[in-house]
Amino acid sequence: MLTRASITNALTIDVEDYFQVSAFAPHIDRADWDNRECRVEHNIDRILKLLDDKHTKATFFTLGWVAERYPQMVRRIVAEGHELASHGYGHQRASDLTETEFFHDVSHAKALLEEIGGTAVQGYRAPSFSIGTGNLWALDTLLRAGYRYSSSIYPVKHDHYGMPDAPRFAHQIRDGLMEVPPTTLRMFNRNLPSGGGGYFRLLPYALSRWMLQQVNQRDAESAIFYFHPWEIDADQPRIPGIDLKTRFRHYVNIGRTEQRLARLLDDFRWGRMDDIFLKERAHVRLAEVPVV
Repeated sequence: MLTRASITNALTIDVEDYFQVSAFAPHIDRADWDNRECRVEHNIDRILKLLDDKHTKATFFTLGWVAERYPQMVRRIVAEGHELASHGYGHQRASDLTETEFFHDVSHAKALLEEIGGTAVQGYRAPSFSIGTGNLWALDTLLRAGYRYSSSIYPVKHDHYGMPDAPRFAHQIRDGLMEVPPTTLRMFNRNLPSGGGGYFRLLPYALSRWMLQQVNQRDAESAIFYFHPWEIDADQPRIPGIDLKTRFRHYVNIGRTEQRLARLLDDFRWGRMDDIFLKERAHVRLAEVPVV
């Protein structure tokens, strides 16, 4: 077990643009993506500067679609010492794809990122954490495609994703493949989302910090925190026609996120996923997770 003083948490960024968010899919045709104003490169520049100022390294789960259009951005991520990982190619939920389609998506994205970045890509995160009880075959597909870890199963109950009974911490979900879920805090007999995203923007910063501290101190485990480049972009174009719930989830407190992230980087010790889970924990045991 890790001691409190030795715990490094994993900072992760899902590299996608605002118009690629799954909740906007009914309102934005995928064929229209190339006609949209892309803001991801500018936002990644801001994130890289923040990480450099805070002497922090992170893992960038990057869409192949984005990497193809902004190869210099990808090379800069690698050159500045961060881990390049895969978010698939076109931000399609794993649960919406057949096994053949999923294998093509994750294999193509991995090869593309490795060619552009000039580095091995070992990690994958499914868009919208879309691996769960109904498609655990995707884990075997990731292993076949050459990945060493996934961060795709969120052990929470949510209206769009989640596998509440899944293990909360890093575990060998297949022989040769580790699952590293986003962080949750066990309270009130349920898992509370504590690893970033919209919850980090919605909740008071002090509460988010306390939840992460509980995971470090009570559970003696590394936290996995995630956010998106569009979450620091208050000037992004507004999408018309979306319902109130989607609008609230996407835009709440966007203007405060960058400041909160700066505090978060000061309050905890952060690093790359591969350094924490593939190097420091090379002998994590195989978890008892159903194989289907």
